[in-house]
Amino acid sequence: MLLAQIIHRLIQFFVLVVLIQAILSYFVDPYNPVRRWIDRLVNPFLVPIRRVLPTVGIFDFSPLVLIILLQILDAIIIWIFTSLL
Repeated sequence: MLLAQIIHRLIQFFVLVVLIQAILSYFVDPYNPVRRWIDRLVNPFLVPIRRVLPTVGIFDFSPLVLIILLQILDAIIIWIFTSLL
């Protein structure tokens, strides 16, 4: 169960990073070092979603889709670990 908790915390941390990246993308210069670091961390997961999901005007819904997918993954992992015990 400890492994499931660690994975759960990592997924929740990554969801927070995705939220921060989405907020920073509207307010912070793309060449800001903090934003560049967060973009390098999150963009490899957003690029495949952006290929499938088009932007709607100025809105990019790929972070929302990534967060939903991460939450589904989290629920599946918790379900698997609880069913094993």
